[in-house]
Amino acid sequence: MQTFFRYNWMVREEWYKWCEDLTEEELLKPRAGGVGGILKTLFHIADVEWSWIMVMQGKPDFQEDFAGFSSLEKVRELDARFRPEVESFVLNWNEGLERKIFADTQKDGSVATHAWGEIMRHMIAHEIHHIGQLSVWAREAGKQPPSANVIGKGLVDSLPGRA
Repeated sequence: MQTFFRYNWMVREEWYKWCEDLTEEELLKPRAGGVGGILKTLFHIADVEWSWIMVMQGKPDFQEDFAGFSSLEKVRELDARFRPEVESFVLNWNEGLERKIFADTQKDGSVATHAWGEIMRHMIAHEIHHIGQLSVWAREAGKQPPSANVIGKGLVDSLPGRA
């Protein structure tokens, strides 16, 4: 699981660098699907990741509006502020947490229960899903998106023959 979180963080950083060549107008341009645009999607990815980690631990969730983070620099700063706590949680993950139960109170008052392992995998899939949307928008803008390939990123370095 840690490998795919590291993969997502690596690809997210590549997207931030990719975005440096775009105008603010292009970053904020409303798009079909997803949460509505490139920068808003990157904000959403970081927000959702951090929010799930917080609520699983019983800590307060982030309740900021995107309007306060509507520049690439501000989204990167927010992500950098969130990352240490998220990374600590992910790197301290162990099998004993897989089936720990999270009780999620719904808007109607009902309670849905989820295993922590299921939530962690949801977070991984959530980001990969949105990276796919970013890739489509990049191509629509006539630009090559960062590679989403897991292979070749050096994420698994314990294989024979690897330095």
